[in-house]
Amino acid sequence: MAHFVTKISDIIEFNPRESIAKKQLCKKVPMEYLQPFTRQISGFEEAPYAGGTKFRNNDTIMARITPCLENGKTAFVKGFAENEVVFGSTEYIVMRAIPGHSDPTFIYYLATSPSFREVAIKSMVGSSGRQRVQQDVLKNLELVLPDYETQVRVGKVLSAFDDKIELNTQINHNLEEQAKAIFKSWFVDFEPFADDVFTNEDPVEHPASLSMVQIANIEHILETGKRPKGGAVKSGIPSIGAENVKKLGVFDYSSGKFIPREFADSMKRGKINGYELLIYKDGGKPGTFIPHFSMFGEGYPYEECYINEHVFKLDFRNKGFNAFAYFYFQTDYPYSWLANNGGKAAIPGINQEDIRSIFIFDPQHPKVKEFSAYVSPIFTTIMKNCLENKKLAQLRGALLPKLMSGEIDVSEVEV
Repeated sequence: MAHFVTKISDIIEFNPRESIAKKQLCKKVPMEYLQPFTRQISGFEEAPYAGGTKFRNNDTIMARITPCLENGKTAFVKGFAENEVVFGSTEYIVMRAIPGHSDPTFIYYLATSPSFREVAIKSMVGSSGRQRVQQDVLKNLELVLPDYETQVRVGKVLSAFDDKIELNTQINHNLEEQAKAIFKSWFVDFEPFADDVFTNEDPVEHPASLSMVQIANIEHILETGKRPKGGAVKSGIPSIGAENVKKLGVFDYSSGKFIPREFADSMKRGKINGYELLIYKDGGKPGTFIPHFSMFGEGYPYEECYINEHVFKLDFRNKGFNAFAYFYFQTDYPYSWLANNGGKAAIPGINQEDIRSIFIFDPQHPKVKEFSAYVSPIFTTIMKNCLENKKLAQLRGALLPKLMSGEIDVSEVEV
């Protein structure tokens, strides 16, 4: 295993030339499809080409603008057709391996390594909030890097972690979609109630035997949390804000915030015990409120954490029914109710009365209880997979600089 002082431009082709005809309909990867410190691109759109960076499979794309770069928005391009050219944000730097000199997978991990990222971040210039990487600084950067054969082995070792992370993520997606499909069949399309009489007595038409009740009349806990005067601190006990109430099992550690230990000990509300429904409380453009929901558990994202004043925690003291509520709140009636009420406020947001006024299917109904029992272990599996992904990412992050530098002999690492 040999390492050499290498000039980055000798192993990476920056922004390689590609051609797409103007107005040609093709795949587009906007910045929002790059997730922090995540190898896989989360999706794409189709749009007529009108400008932007161009890339293809096996390229690495890295955000060059603040705060996207600091937040870890770097991805490895794969999953498109062979030789297909796609495009994305003008704020990407595209990096392509030079055949025989560098391995494409290794280039991705190099771009996510501390030695590369720190130089990129320190090189940023421009007005506040719009600073960008100086690409020439990266091209002229010299690092001690392994030879080509070692690069290939390093890429394979680190890829094994991301392969498992992506598999867990896909399993979680499939499990959620399966549960969502059954929920829709039973409680939106009402297929088990085809012979029932339907009523309009409550906000939505539903089978008469499937009674509805206001949340105010069901045993529950509804509360928010807080942060100390002066806001979050750099270390301490994790504090979950609205920016991390997006969807089931999704958490951006790069945006993590904290409260002092003493402050957390003094809080009488807002602690996440696991499997409560988390509801986005306030924020957004005037006149518009977009509801978001999430749920955490099994020590994910943290063993101990609290919500802040911009998040509601709704707990029916029943894990399965909390999961039922996660799907229910995304159906037309409760979602529209929250969106409309939240959009009316001068500062967009909802209050406790908005939530307690919502009608929900009776948790004691046999079908509701059946679904709750069915979905509970599914959510447990999802959370355990999320926790495993966190540990895998931490181990990958610890190994990455040591493999890059040769501190750990890659030949001794089993994949």
